[in-house]
This record gives sequence, C-alpha cells and structure tokens, in this order.
Amino acid sequence: MGNDETVRFLIHFFNGRWFMVFASFLIMACAGATYLFGTYSKDIKSTLGYDQTTLNLLGFFKDLGANVGVLSGLIAEVTPTWFVLTIGSAMNFVGYFMIWLTVTGKVAKPKVWQMCLYICIGANSQNFANTGALVTCVKNFPESRGVMLGLLKGYVGLSGAILTQLYFAIYGHDSKSLILLIAWLPAAVSLVFVYLIREKKVVRQRNELSVFYQFLYISIFLALFLMAMNIAEKQVHFSKAAYAASATICCVLLFVPLTVSVKQEIEVWNMKKLPIEEPSEVKVEKPKKELDLSQDKTAKVDGEEKETKSCFLTVFSPPPRGEDYTILQALLSTDMIILFVATFCGLGSSLTAVDNLGQIGESLGYPNHTVSSFVSLVSIWNYFGRVFSGFVSEYLLAKYKLPRPLMMTLVLLLSCAGHLLIAFPVPGSVYIASILMGFSFGAQLPLLFAIISELFGLKYYSTLFNCGQLASPLGSYILNVRVTGMLYDREALKQLTARGLTRKDVKDLTCLGSQCYKLPFVILAAVTFFGALVSLGLAIRTREFYKGDIYKKFRESPESESDSRKAVEFVGK
Repeated sequence: MGNDETVRFLIHFFNGRWFMVFASFLIMACAGATYLFGTYSKDIKSTLGYDQTTLNLLGFFKDLGANVGVLSGLIAEVTPTWFVLTIGSAMNFVGYFMIWLTVTGKVAKPKVWQMCLYICIGANSQNFANTGALVTCVKNFPESRGVMLGLLKGYVGLSGAILTQLYFAIYGHDSKSLILLIAWLPAAVSLVFVYLIREKKVVRQRNELSVFYQFLYISIFLALFLMAMNIAEKQVHFSKAAYAASATICCVLLFVPLTVSVKQEIEVWNMKKLPIEEPSEVKVEKPKKELDLSQDKTAKVDGEEKETKSCFLTVFSPPPRGEDYTILQALLSTDMIILFVATFCGLGSSLTAVDNLGQIGESLGYPNHTVSSFVSLVSIWNYFGRVFSGFVSEYLLAKYKLPRPLMMTLVLLLSCAGHLLIAFPVPGSVYIASILMGFSFGAQLPLLFAIISELFGLKYYSTLFNCGQLASPLGSYILNVRVTGMLYDREALKQLTARGLTRKDVKDLTCLGSQCYKLPFVILAAVTFFGALVSLGLAIRTREFYKGDIYKKFRESPESESDSRKAVEFVGK
C-alpha cells in the first residue's frame, strides 16, 4: 500500500467496529477494581483504626456505588459516549486517589461518611465504563449481543486477577500502592480510547460468531494463565523479575485480540474496494430518549386511532410473560418480587463473602501474599462463572427447555457449599471456597439479567436491569454490616476481654481463629439456601413459559431476512 492508502486504512481501522471491540476489552479488563476490596481493606482498617462493622459499612457503600447505574444511563441518554467515559475516568481517579492519600497519611484522617463517599464514587465509575463501552458494543453487534455481553463481563471478572499481577510487578507487596494502581490505571485506559468508543454503522457479517469464539478462546487462555500464576506463586517464591515477566505475559495476552481485530478490519477494508452494490444496513431501533410513565393518550393501530390505558390503571393487569411489561407492572409482579428475594439472598451473601476475604485469611493465619491469592482466585473463577452461565444456560434452554431460574437454584446451592467451607475450615479449604464463591458469584449475574429480559421484555430493560441490581447492595448491607460485621466484632471483643484489654487499648479490632467467621457464614449459608428454594419456586412458576419458544417474537420477518442475506453475501465473501 502507498502512503496515502496506508493513512486511509489506519483511519478506517481506528474507526472500525472490531478495533472498538478490542478497546472495550481493555477498558473492561480494568473495570473490576471493586473485586480487590478484600486485598486492601485491611490497610484501611489498620490505618484508620476501624472495627469490622465500620469496614463492612465501607464495603456496603462500595457495593452501592457499583450496582446503582441509573445516573450513568441517564447521562448517556443526552451526551456522547466520550463524555460518559471521561466522567467515569474522573470519578475513578478521584475516589480511589483520595482513599490512597488517606491510608498513606498524606491527608488528615477523614470522617467515616467521607470515606464512604470516596469509595462509592470510585466504585460507581465502573457503571460509566459499562454504559460507555459495553452498551455501545451491544448496539454495534445487535445480532451477537449475548456473546458480546458474556465476553465483556468475563473480562470484568478477570480484572481483579489482572490488576493483581500488575500490582505485584510494579509495587511488589505494598498493598497500599494497589489502591494507587486502581486509581490511575483504569482512568488512563478509558481516556486513551475515549474518542474511539462510539456507535458504528451495523452490517451483519457471516463469520461474526466465529470471530467472537476466537475472542472467547483467547480470554479462556488468559484466565488459565492467571490461574496457573496464582498456583505457582504459592509453590515458588517469585522475585521482582519473575513478577515482571508474569505481568508482561499477561499484557501480551491482553493484546492478542488486537490481531483478530486487525484481520477483520483488513477484510472489511478489502470488501469496501470491490465494485459491489452497497449492502443493506441492519436497522437497529433507537431507544426513546424520554420515558413517560403516564403516557396513555392514543395510538394508531392499522391506520385507526385506538385509546390506550394509563400504565397506572394496568399495573395489576400485566401482559403474558415474555411480553413488554411497563416498569410498574414488572416491579410489582410476583415474579419480580420472587427474583428480588432470591437476588437479595444470593448476591447479598456472595458480596459479603468476597468483601470479607481479607479478614477471613487474616483470622485463619494466612500471610498477606496468600490473601491476595484468594482474591485472584475469586476474580478468575468469577470469569468462568459468567462465561459458563451465559453459554451453558443458553444451550440447556435451547436443547432441553431447562428454565433459567432452575439454573439459578443450582448456582445458589453451589454457593452454600463455599460458605460452609469458611464456617468449618480445614487446611486448604479457603482455596476451594474462593473458587466456589467466585464461580457462583459470577454465574448469578448473567442469569439474573437474562431472566429479567425474558420474563418482562426489552422495552424498559435498561431501567429494570438497574432495578434488579438494587437487591444486591441491600442484601450486602444487611448481611455484611448488620450481621457479619457485628458478629465478628463481638467475637473480637471477647478475645480482648480474655486478654485483659479493652477496646481503647488497641487501634484496630482484630479477631483470630476459626470461630471469628463460623456463625456469620453459617447464617450466610442458611440465607443462600433459602434463596435457592425461592429461586426453585420461580422455576416451577415459569416452567410452562420456558417450555415454549420464548424468542419467537424476535425472529426476523421474511423481508428483513432478504436484506440480511444481501449483507451476508457482501461481507462474508
């Protein structure tokens, strides 16, 4: 290629859909800083002299920020994607940088509410990354949205392990510096690609699914490498150079998808130069910018005006499952209430377990380095849980008509086993518990989002999606702050009294021994088991719905199929 053509190709490449997918992978790979709370939380606790209840209160505000994404969605409705990503970068840096300044003593000790605000702002930034990158990718690949969601959420699941490898290589074992890393790195990555993440012209490609499977295989290899490093770091003492080599390989694997993107953009570039009739674009319906809950007036049906009832009048007269519910119909339906209770129990317990991993390892006598390994294991198996539940549940649903709520029940029972391994620990059991909790935690999220979309339709999915997540921080607050934290502190005070000390004699309240988390995790296991029973009830209620063809209404009409074939013939040659 000549110089002019090379420049034109580079412009085409950086503006292409496939390069945007690669950029989104990198943004998502840095968007899971909330999963590292278990690694650096002990620094916050010891530096600021918090007891476990106060620390768990911080964990609740972290979960609150990470799960309430309504603000980012509303901003995205009226601003371009680059603005959403820029706000997210600023929030990420400010929130975590203020925490780093606090734990390193560079600023005066803040009040508890200020620390809660800092971590809530930092955690909420990941919703802006999700809205900017993930939602845009789904719009650019509407026919592969399920695979796209699984891949991007999978990279979020791996991000904890990826950031841990980078932190060891750059800062060694200084866990305070991990907070600095998660302040600047995710913000920098988002800013690098801020102008390249945007909606593109959608043209269906025949080999689209096979390309996504290439991305999937690469991400699985990355996950296996991270798991292997996690195991190796337990068996062999890693030097600074060894950590640097591990982090370098990790970065190389993160950039391997770029080769797939380059290949696809070259194919699209070559197709553009062929003198063939322009293909039909796939029409993607744009979401309405305004949402009026009381919109009732009149609607045209077959050329005639037909009066429609206000949603306030039809709130208790919902359509059949799978049709488009209004927001109030969905939120007040029995199915949503059951799903909310199951999510409260399942995700609330999982978040509590993940947030307390640092203190669990400390109470059982594990060194700091091993505690970081527990967090990495949760992150890696979180990825496998997301990929597994997305791909496997779709296969079981299509082949055997297995209701997705039944799969949720099985995942929650698996989570129960992980909680019991913490409550009644044996040598090495925390490793197994980390795997089980990470897998079940990751698997619950795609199942929850898929069930909401299947039962209540897609018309108001963005709102219902965020409402469904609200059960998660609520469960975390009650189970983490009001149950686990208070029971831990009660046991720690017993140990202080036995040593003849009072709370004023120690800076931070620490409990040592297997009894510290025995009762809290027995309660978590019982709550999760109750959630599994509730989910089983939803599976029974919806079994007839899932026996039918739930995706029938989304299939294309013959006319649109004709347009699709033209596009496939053009791009897939």
